[in-house]
Amino acid sequence: MLSHQLELLSPARTADIGIEAIRHGADAVYIGGPAFGARANACNSVEDIARLVEFAHRYHARIFVTQNTILRDDELEPVRRQIWQLHDAGVDAVIVQDMGLLELDLPPIQLHASTQADIRTPEKARFLQDVGFSQLVLARELTLEQIAAVRAALRPDTIIEHFVHGALCVAYSGQCYISHASTGRSANRGDCSQACRLPWEVRDSHNRIVAHDKHVLSMKDNDQSANLAALVDAGVRSFKIEGRYKDMGYVKNITAHYRRLLDDLLTQRPDLAPASSGQCRFTFTPDPRQNFNRGSTDYFTHGRQQDIGAFDSPKNPGQPIGYVTRLHPTSLELMLDDATATLQNGDGLCYFDLHHNLIGLQINRAEKLPGSKPLWRIFPKDPMHSFRDLRPDTVVNRNRSMDWVRTLDRPSAERRIPVWGTLTDTAEGVALTYTDAEGFSGQASLVCDKAHPRDIARGRAALEDNLRKLGTSAYRAEHIDLQTAEPWFIPSSQINALRRQAVEALDAARLQGYPRPQRAPAVEPAVSFPEDTLTYLANVFNHKARDFYARHGVRLIASAYEAHEEEGEVPLMITKHCVRFSLSLCPKQAKGVQGVQGQVRAEPLTITHEGDTYTLKFDCKPCEMHVMGKLQPSIRRRGVVPAEERPAAEVPIMFYRSRADQSA
Repeated sequence: MLSHQLELLSPARTADIGIEAIRHGADAVYIGGPAFGARANACNSVEDIARLVEFAHRYHARIFVTQNTILRDDELEPVRRQIWQLHDAGVDAVIVQDMGLLELDLPPIQLHASTQADIRTPEKARFLQDVGFSQLVLARELTLEQIAAVRAALRPDTIIEHFVHGALCVAYSGQCYISHASTGRSANRGDCSQACRLPWEVRDSHNRIVAHDKHVLSMKDNDQSANLAALVDAGVRSFKIEGRYKDMGYVKNITAHYRRLLDDLLTQRPDLAPASSGQCRFTFTPDPRQNFNRGSTDYFTHGRQQDIGAFDSPKNPGQPIGYVTRLHPTSLELMLDDATATLQNGDGLCYFDLHHNLIGLQINRAEKLPGSKPLWRIFPKDPMHSFRDLRPDTVVNRNRSMDWVRTLDRPSAERRIPVWGTLTDTAEGVALTYTDAEGFSGQASLVCDKAHPRDIARGRAALEDNLRKLGTSAYRAEHIDLQTAEPWFIPSSQINALRRQAVEALDAARLQGYPRPQRAPAVEPAVSFPEDTLTYLANVFNHKARDFYARHGVRLIASAYEAHEEEGEVPLMITKHCVRFSLSLCPKQAKGVQGVQGQVRAEPLTITHEGDTYTLKFDCKPCEMHVMGKLQPSIRRRGVVPAEERPAAEVPIMFYRSRADQSA
């Protein structure tokens, strides 16, 4: 990928979803491999990934595989073998978090630094570039100015990748341990329990309830649709959509949405170019509101914002569609806001009860009532008495449209590479060449009798039309140039075979000419890491990662939190989100307010859910919040069970224990 190219990077839970992402406009796809991909339930075989690679490379789109968990010593060799298999399958890059991988015998495959590597500063970004990373996934929390500062510290050929859409982790990625501390499920190993989506009770330092059953750690979903030009100007070149757990419809819709936005931007900016080939046409109008979402925020792109949290519910509230007019024992009547809108059996509706809890209501049967008004009678799937606080005038949202679902269940896009065809005479018949805008050509010859057409004009039109019919291939014929002495009459079966052979030759030429990205060499002699001391926050979980940092000048290296060496209370989550700010309790908000200034202090708060209590501490200088807590004793005991007493499938953690052997 070149520094003037813009890359739309889409997620794929499966190879088939990845193929649809390419078809709907992705310049690259990231997907989990057989293991070690930071999404425990989104794994794919090497064979399936190879199938995706072949499809993508025809468009010169790239495939990245996530290998971004932290690794135990016993996992290093399996992941090394897996990366070699992925390289042999044609994969373009692996996305990694664990620096121990850089100490292994890896193939010459491009390395991308995962957002789990916690890249927030120009110094950290420059270091990762200098040790061999070609593409860096920045922390979601960075502002435009901070992104620009990172860009200024890097070589032009190092690509900045940034999340532009999807679910937001409340913590800096790679800096969240609350799941492991409470359940033993490590977010750094792809098994997060999502404590951030739970309802919490918040109390102040005087034990007063500040918020009750609020999802104070749950963020709205990321949506940078309005900021793409600004992100380009700040230095972003790869625009990443979150969602390796998402379904086919989500990937189709969100990819198509950003494809249109980026194409509009490319039209306005002739100094920029797409990162892959082909033009997309859709059978639907992309609309991000149709997919699961918790509301939208552009997070910290323009600095701290008040309304970034989905505090009422982590569920999908949908879009307002109407209001209740009457209730019946088995049904309700609903007046729609839009007279042209319709309801379908299976649609998902919802509303907020009096405590602002989101209540779902699935339609079993929907009937349009007679008359000119858009009044509908709804028979819910569940009994009417189960819908708490449902009454006339209740506003109802729709969060699932069966019309939309069915639209995206069908083929919904085609992606074609423009080509120009030329038919010429040969001594024994004719030759057909298809050439694309990048200069790749495919040629095929046909030995045949050349019969004079009865009508030259009609014969020319028929021959041109036949040579334009490229079917379900990756190509669309822009123009056919007949350079033959006459528009010969040749049987359709022979022309069809000639056309297929020319397309196959063009496919082969494009695949052979695909510029597979190469791994960037590390700077020699080895550069120093920006710090000489690493705490558990560096996620060092194996000896090779320890060796890597020691080789780069780090003198004191603590083990990862998952090694269970942190015995006291520590930050289990470090986040740019501030509960005090979101609840209007921030000292900076009180500054200048008469009668309030000086009275509001950033004292700790506590949050509680079903007996689990954590302290919220506030570091106002960097404007960060720390969720403080300890490892549950049961989780600690689980980590020291002798190997012979463990389940056969559980491999014991092997890690250095001596603090005395930490100096490099």
